[in-house]
Amino acid sequence: MTFHLTFLGTSASVPSAERNHPALLVEAAGKRVLIDCGEGTQRQLLRSGAGFRRLDRILLTHAHLDHVLGIPGLFSTLGLRQASDAVTIHGGHGTLDIVIRMLAGLWGVGRAPIAVQFEGLTEGQVLACGEFTIDSFPVRHRDTDSFGFVFQIPPRRHLRPDRLVALGVPDGPLRGELAAGRPVVLGGRTIDPGDVLGPPSGGRKLVVIGDTETTEGLSQYAANADMLVIEATFLERDAGTARNYGHLTAAEAASFAAANNIGQLVLTHMSGRYQDEEILAEAAKIFPNTRIAADFDRVVV
Repeated sequence: MTFHLTFLGTSASVPSAERNHPALLVEAAGKRVLIDCGEGTQRQLLRSGAGFRRLDRILLTHAHLDHVLGIPGLFSTLGLRQASDAVTIHGGHGTLDIVIRMLAGLWGVGRAPIAVQFEGLTEGQVLACGEFTIDSFPVRHRDTDSFGFVFQIPPRRHLRPDRLVALGVPDGPLRGELAAGRPVVLGGRTIDPGDVLGPPSGGRKLVVIGDTETTEGLSQYAANADMLVIEATFLERDAGTARNYGHLTAAEAASFAAANNIGQLVLTHMSGRYQDEEILAEAAKIFPNTRIAADFDRVVV
């Protein structure tokens, strides 16, 4: 199993003709999770070909308007399309308070065009659907209650046919028990799962971090990720400005990736003051396996 990412918006707070406000669609095992919903996200969903089907969960990194202002428009369209499924919005408690008041200001309390549920984030598990898990962790970004997210597919151990034959385990329920990690008794002897299972393989780890003023304390969540998606709003020559606005430089994001055994670094939240080539050059000098996300890019983890 893999994670499929569609970048719907990759700009910083000011959009451009090429880049929309932040939004990222993550798909896996039939689930479709939207991370942030900047203004115009509903049109980006259509333009990307992803559409609105089964869009049942929105994770919000924080409440700045470039990350949440697309929610009313999306909900209005879903209401007109008579979408029957409820949408669950996850965010910090301060973030949810802003979104709830925004929706109430447009339609009245509890009268949004579609059924919506709100679930406050704390550090820990957000979703466990069997095939993969989502966990959240706190991120520092100015005065917001910000969160990042870890999407993880656990590694699996597969049965080794040679060991099954050698131990005389026949096809059928006994093999299923061993595959599930339970010992079986065959011919008066106990066969442990470890006797027939190969080494763990096939796990995947995706980490998504929105706006952040520092990478301090984030290693415990991001280490060994196959892919890290993170902002890089400024270049190192403007590090002072980055501090003032609570953002990272491309060099800082790349240094963090290099220090934490990241497989691939994907930079987003691009400022229009720079050329993509400048940002990529600064980051790739430190961490070569870096790419700059563009709207409608599709990436598989």
